[in-house]
Amino acid sequence: MDNQILRGIPKVDELLKSSALQAACRGLASQTVTETVRQVLEELRGGVLAGEIAELPDSQALCARIAARARAASLPSLRSVINGTGVVLHTNLGRACLSGRAAAAVEAVAGNYSTLEYDVAHGRRGLRYSHVEELLCRLTGAESALVVNNNAAAVLLILSAMAAGGEVPASRGELVEIGGSFRVPDIMESCGALLREVGTTNKTHLSDYERAIGENTRALMKVHTSNFRIVGFTESVPLGEMVKLAHDHGLPVIEDLGSGCLVNLEQFGIHGEPTVQDSVRAGVDVISFSGDKLLGGPQAGIIVGRRELVEQLKNHPLTRAMRVDKMTLAALEATLRSYADGTAAEEIPTLEMLALTPDTLRARAENLCTMLTERGVHAEVIPEQDQVGGGSVPTQLLPTCAVAVTPVGCSVDALEEAMRVRERPIIGRIAHDRYLLDVRTLREDEFACVAQALTETAL
Repeated sequence: MDNQILRGIPKVDELLKSSALQAACRGLASQTVTETVRQVLEELRGGVLAGEIAELPDSQALCARIAARARAASLPSLRSVINGTGVVLHTNLGRACLSGRAAAAVEAVAGNYSTLEYDVAHGRRGLRYSHVEELLCRLTGAESALVVNNNAAAVLLILSAMAAGGEVPASRGELVEIGGSFRVPDIMESCGALLREVGTTNKTHLSDYERAIGENTRALMKVHTSNFRIVGFTESVPLGEMVKLAHDHGLPVIEDLGSGCLVNLEQFGIHGEPTVQDSVRAGVDVISFSGDKLLGGPQAGIIVGRRELVEQLKNHPLTRAMRVDKMTLAALEATLRSYADGTAAEEIPTLEMLALTPDTLRARAENLCTMLTERGVHAEVIPEQDQVGGGSVPTQLLPTCAVAVTPVGCSVDALEEAMRVRERPIIGRIAHDRYLLDVRTLREDEFACVAQALTETAL
């Protein structure tokens, strides 16, 4: 019987020449189709020999299977998704979405030659950092600026250039770990600097820093705990006092601001998040922060501070290994120009999503829910709470609304998977045996696509 079934498996060449397969795979690369045919036929052969397949699929079903597999193989691995999680800075989904202005700037330089390191005014070589340095200085009040590929790299560069071979006192309550077990103490060790832990986990006093200063001290370090908070019986040293102590001893202060933002987030209901300008005004000598978190731009590590210290960083050998490309600079320049023009809250998606009011969110959710119920999908609007995400604002949740879908034709787990594996994945979450889509991170022009996908799957 097995031999009879095996003889029914078509040959690769015969299948490739069939009009049914050619019609099913129209528009797909021939090499992809050929490889997929071989894979599918080999799977059939193995299934028959293992006794798992007693009957071959008919020609139409076989061609449909091959076409579906080939189309999936043709999709880019890195592609856009629809974010229905409500997490604005979702690390797994790429963190900050670029503004239309920034995306256009990237497109303009990506497919063309550019002024990356060319000074058109004088017809000579230019500096790549000049495209953003003046903007960063104007926005933050700092004397100089530098951009590297992420904030972890920025911290690594700062400590390597300023503290190698010496000691850096830092509070025990600020020894953070970010994603991938990347820890501040490990960074210091790799830079050749010795961490001097001061204070306790919950309380650090100015005298703790003062006692730690010695002849080998290179700088004092402040780390913004952007991805966690210690609450209760706590105390930390005000930035201004720490700066005065350091400067009285002829030492610089280094601050890792982590998520870093350029606007006061109190207007969006987010409390206690420091701005870069606050640190500059307090006299911090070198400050680093991310470009793709609360700033709302591309992945980058941004360094601002005193001119002589930033120049020292620019001339360090590690800087070339960490430098950013033309697309990052184009996106960052466009993002910073939105801040300089006063249009950041309207143009930058991160700020726009954080600024959405409860009334606007409810109206959006009701709009999507109506689209679904009119199609026969069982859905309702429910109150929810959002995380900002990306290791930012860890203790504050933002009120929002979500559309909760109860599937009829499948389980909620099957619905979540079906939405996730679409050509353009739709990422939601499951709560209380319902599929939730949070409208804070859903654009209104995505509603029709979401409604169509749920109609095909949930009923």
